[in-house]
Amino acid sequence: MSLEQEFKEAPLAAEDETKSNNDVNSNSSEQLVQELADEYGINQKKLMWKVDVCVVPGFCLLYFLSFLDRVNISNARLYGLEEDLNMTGDQFNIALALFYVPYVAFELVSNYSLKFIRPHIWLSSCIFLFGCVTIGMGFAKTFGQLVACRVLIGMTEAATFPGLFYILSSFYANFEAQRRFSIFFSCTCLAGGASGAIAYKINDLNGVHGLVSWRWIFIVEGAFTAGLAFVLFLIVADFPEDARFLKANEKTFLKKKLAIYSGAESGYEITNKVSDVVKCFKDYLIWLPALAYFGFIIPSYGYAYFSATIIKEMGYTAVSANQHSVYPWLAAFGFSVIIAFTSDHLRIRLPFVILCLVVAITGLAMVLGATDYPKVRYGGCFLIASGLYSGMPVLVCWNSVNFGGHLRKSVGTAWQIGFGNIGGIIATFIFLTKDAPVYRSGMAVCISSACFAIICSTAYFFAVRRLNSIKQTDTYVEKFNALSERDQILAGDKNPNFRYLY
Repeated sequence: MSLEQEFKEAPLAAEDETKSNNDVNSNSSEQLVQELADEYGINQKKLMWKVDVCVVPGFCLLYFLSFLDRVNISNARLYGLEEDLNMTGDQFNIALALFYVPYVAFELVSNYSLKFIRPHIWLSSCIFLFGCVTIGMGFAKTFGQLVACRVLIGMTEAATFPGLFYILSSFYANFEAQRRFSIFFSCTCLAGGASGAIAYKINDLNGVHGLVSWRWIFIVEGAFTAGLAFVLFLIVADFPEDARFLKANEKTFLKKKLAIYSGAESGYEITNKVSDVVKCFKDYLIWLPALAYFGFIIPSYGYAYFSATIIKEMGYTAVSANQHSVYPWLAAFGFSVIIAFTSDHLRIRLPFVILCLVVAITGLAMVLGATDYPKVRYGGCFLIASGLYSGMPVLVCWNSVNFGGHLRKSVGTAWQIGFGNIGGIIATFIFLTKDAPVYRSGMAVCISSACFAIICSTAYFFAVRRLNSIKQTDTYVEKFNALSERDQILAGDKNPNFRYLY
């Protein structure tokens, strides 16, 4: 019988015992880590500041550039992209959707590649390439050329999001991770706001060198991205085992510290086989958070791509709509930071995921229902952005830190982001021109998707909560100990000593 089957058949009797032991386990882990720090001559506060300064800012900049170049097409649309390229019907939606096909396909491949190509080389190269492709979009003359650029951006950008979460989760214990994840993820909010602000100012370049405003959006932002790729080559962090900014004793301490807190070895030195990757997909813990993220993505990308258009339909000019699209993103940034610090302080995740989704659903309902009240609809945009873009980092962090070992972190984070982004394809086809200005169908799909995310997140909560109890049973421990040493390491979070966060 497999460990997963054992999970299904085991009794609930161990749950109360597990709860009572949580505080004891936490205190004992902290004591062991402090003894380890003394042994290696480590000041933990100084080391964490060092990690924060050397890891988080580079990742924030990288993802800021990534998201900026992904959503700027929505701002370009307001300045006449469709008219100049003679786009008709749903061709704009098709251009958006084709980005996600290579994006989804290459995410798992990219995370697998990070074990063979050092992250600072791989990620900065991808950033440089999609910056160059973004510049190319500024010179597109036909719908086909625009689509080709969108496909290439999807290929090159696939490395960024799952790769960054994979690496970031390798530096922090589960109770340390959420605020770092959310600060990193909040760059999405800043990029969304910056996209509107840049588009608002770029309108001044209209006609310069014979190029209209929407072309300048791609050229300026693409050049900015490609240029900063050289900076990213120098500052993007590798995995803790190879990090250039860490001393030898610091690398060893971090690795052992994370093993103590998680209860599992990282398995960084083990060469993974394709069969090892395939085996991960037999685990429902890979699928539940991916389904929940899928539910998040549909309304999130729906908002990112069409918020400027919706705001314009409220009666604003194209330039003013880009300006007004900035403020909901700024509100989302502030809300996400508050949620992150509170969640980390309380060491719980599900209540904050549900809270954020309820806030988003309220905003979606306001935009859908208040068709005669533009100010109410605009207020709904603040709730949509704040709820969705604060809840997503909580969900992704929750999933990432609940995977133990490099193999399961790599596959789990890539699949959550990759599978979830299939929702991006759906998002691009639910806000159709014929449904303007209310977009009733699109809003209804977004509300339904958010409800689906609540269901899947709740199911994941009960799954990991129950598995924490099951792993304390003698039968489970015996079966785990019967595995080979290699299989025990690759099992990662299935180790009886690993505690899932919920």
